[in-house]
Amino acid sequence: MEQNPETGPSPGAADPSPRRARRTLAALGRACWIAFLAHTLVDLLTGLRAPGGWLLMAAALGSQLAAALLLRRDEPRDAAPLTVAPPVTGTWSALNSPADRVPSHGIRKYGQSHAIDVVAERPEGAAGPGRPRFGWWPPTRRNADFPAFGAPLLAVADATVLTARDRQRDHRSRNSWPALLWLLLSGSVRDVISADRVVGNHLVLDLGGGTYALYAHLRRGSLTVRPGERVRAGQELARCGNTGNSSEPHLHFQLMDRPHPDTACGLPFRWAGVGVPRAGEHFTVPAPATG
Repeated sequence: MEQNPETGPSPGAADPSPRRARRTLAALGRACWIAFLAHTLVDLLTGLRAPGGWLLMAAALGSQLAAALLLRRDEPRDAAPLTVAPPVTGTWSALNSPADRVPSHGIRKYGQSHAIDVVAERPEGAAGPGRPRFGWWPPTRRNADFPAFGAPLLAVADATVLTARDRQRDHRSRNSWPALLWLLLSGSVRDVISADRVVGNHLVLDLGGGTYALYAHLRRGSLTVRPGERVRAGQELARCGNTGNSSEPHLHFQLMDRPHPDTACGLPFRWAGVGVPRAGEHFTVPAPATG
């Protein structure tokens, strides 16, 4: 079947009704939130008490709730985990993980029910400071302070590149209590704009058999592949960054049953030789042999 890198099947192909409905509800919800924000801004600037603001908010919330219910109904049941190669090498630890709970990030939206976040750690005994921990000070840090920033990201299987974007800028870290409010507020704004603003710079691979791999929060300008290119397992694809809705440089990885997170359901996975690490669990992946 011919595939469109953004939405899946070509326009002439049938798209299941629940997915079309979810896409429509997502667009309606975003439109209502934007209209509500515009309504509120006009109200504040002009002092006019125009009616309809609360109706717009109710419509936005109702659209999101309906989309969430359709997603829950559409999600595959008892899908067997697909074993793929790890997308990183070196010493890392997991943050949000499907080994602890599903959905791993608290919501199923954007196909992230089985997603995992991983951050690089300084290997034991290695020179240099370790990864900065969440705390009160400083409010933000340079990305270079984190071992994950610029780490190579590898193809988890032989695949075809569907989407490859790396033009969004890398922002400073927000892994502190003072920056947490800004992270939540900016995340809400990104969610209203589009899924692309949430995942930041990202890459989607078609693994075949209706399975797609998403790599999110990539470093700006780090992509080494283009849409349509065929890649092999272990090939470097991009570098780890801090774009989109991200508190610090890290990789957000997930498998999906559709190529775009707006219409996808999450799929379970396992990394060969690693499994699915729990939150806080360290794991080490040796670099691939060369020569």
